[in-house]
Order: sequence, then structure tokens, then C-alpha cells
Amino acid sequence: MRCPYCHVDNDRVLDTRAAEGGYMVRRKRLCSSCQRKFATAEKIESLSVRIVKTDETRQPLDREKIRRGIERACSKRPIKSDIIERVVQDIETDIYANFDSEVTSSQVGDIVMRHLAKLDEVAYIRFASVYRDFDDAQDFVRAISAIMGPKVNPTGR
Repeated sequence: MRCPYCHVDNDRVLDTRAAEGGYMVRRKRLCSSCQRKFATAEKIESLSVRIVKTDETRQPLDREKIRRGIERACSKRPIKSDIIERVVQDIETDIYANFDSEVTSSQVGDIVMRHLAKLDEVAYIRFASVYRDFDDAQDFVRAISAIMGPKVNPTGR
């Protein structure tokens, strides 16, 4: 690894730590030439699932986009950020375990909804209302019925 300061390729590793649930390694290094410290990060490169959007365009899986959607759904809910991170990691693991190179955006949405249903009912309904593009109150009742089971009667009787 070349030193970012003197550009000499001679350093030693001072510390190594796992990050992002073991999918990344961070290393602190010391340049043997200029004695300055710097940090590096190693990430798995071969994971490359692409999302097929409804207009047939393709883009790389963006874990930050998934995180933002979940954070929006969980806003003002008593859910800690480390739990959200674990859910994002579980969703990403689900996708990589079940799809080799491509997954549709609707399949990703379904996976996110499945994980949110287990995490928090309000977050699930918030996400579903945007993802499923609810038009009226009946759409909400159907979504609530899906997670509540026989407790809720969608006809209101």
C-alpha cells in the first residue's frame, strides 16, 4: 500500500478491525519511510447484484438507498440506529443469498417489507403506503390486515 503522504510503498499494519458486520476490514498503518499514520479500508468486490427497475434500466444495489427508506419509515419510532443497521445488513444478505446477478426493484421492496413487518408495524405501514402507492383508506386497511391477521376486519364490521 502506498503512503498517501510520501508515496513510498513500505508500511506496516498497526491495527485491524472488522466493520459493517464483517463485510469490511479497516486497517491503521504506519509508513516506514515518513513515519506518518494512515488508514485503509478493504471491502468485498465481487458482490455485484444489479437492480432492474420498472422502466427496465439497471443500477447497482445501493445499500444506502435501502437504509434511507428504512430510516424514513422508522422516523419518530423507538428504533435505535444499530437495529436499523442490522436490518439493512439482513436485507442485503437476503438479496445476495437469493439472487445471483439481478433482482427486480419490486422484489427488493417485498424483502424490505418482510423485514419491516417483523421490526415495527408502523414502519411497515409507512413503507407500504409509499411502496405500494396507496390511493385510499382501504389500501391501509388491507396492509394492516396483512400484518395483523384475523384481528382486523377489512369490511369494518
